[in-house]
Amino acid sequence: MKIILVLLGTLLLFLPLVTIAVRKLTGASARHALLSNVAMFFGLFLITSVVGLTGASAAAPEAASATAASAAGLAEGLKYIGAGLAVGLSGIGGGIAVASSASAALGAISENDSMFGKSLIFVGLAEGVALYGLIIALVLLFVS
Repeated sequence: MKIILVLLGTLLLFLPLVTIAVRKLTGASARHALLSNVAMFFGLFLITSVVGLTGASAAAPEAASATAASAAGLAEGLKYIGAGLAVGLSGIGGGIAVASSASAALGAISENDSMFGKSLIFVGLAEGVALYGLIIALVLLFVS
């Protein structure tokens, strides 16, 4: 079972290279290649998540203390995943917000110099989203 999962994961990891080669040879649309790459990425993510969360790759624990230790390890791992998602997604959201608000602020300042203070507030609020994600990650990591 482990060998099949490793082979399937390896296949899904290198299959985007095959789709890129087929696209170059046949001239297929980039949309099809992008959708297949996204599908293969999430397939690989699903396989590794299932294997990691069910413990299919680890030996079956025989004692109750080993079960408790694996549950504690799972909780620790999920804590790190949550912290990473909090920082990553809030960083992406903050970047999108700053990109639109900063360009609008520069346009407003170029027309009217008195708009600098108001526009600075809006850009700062957009950057606050990323800081909130960082604070949540720090709370997840360092507060029991």
